[in-house]
Amino acid sequence: MGSRIAIASDHAGFRLKEMLKVYLQEKGHTVVDFGTDSEESVDYPLFIRPAAEAVAKGEAELGIVIGGSGNGEAIVANKVKGVRCAVCWNTESARFGKEHNNANVIALGQRLVSEAMAQMIVDTWLAAEFAGGRHLRRIEEIEA
Repeated sequence: MGSRIAIASDHAGFRLKEMLKVYLQEKGHTVVDFGTDSEESVDYPLFIRPAAEAVAKGEAELGIVIGGSGNGEAIVANKVKGVRCAVCWNTESARFGKEHNNANVIALGQRLVSEAMAQMIVDTWLAAEFAGGRHLRRIEEIEA
């Protein structure tokens, strides 16, 4: 049984978003697309914030936000209370994002990772589990 995953991108992440949508659906996940819908230049907060808010509200279990580097998208997502967004550029960053930070959203950069690496990152993040323990205490300190 798959997860309900919010996904969003700006123009610089559009192609990777479209590929990941299909990839995730083929793996049995429900994907809710918050846009954008083309490679025409847009302001990324207009698309990223609603996806992050969907995760924070429980309308989606997880989220993936995509841009050129993923950095701006992570900054926007992390402004939403209840979201912990990790920028991921390889499988280790994805695994640690979940195990140590309980990341419920990840940010990817279309200009920095190949489609194959993006798939591996997503698979690793989805399969990883939060380690709890000292990491839970640290998350509580962040949210305090």
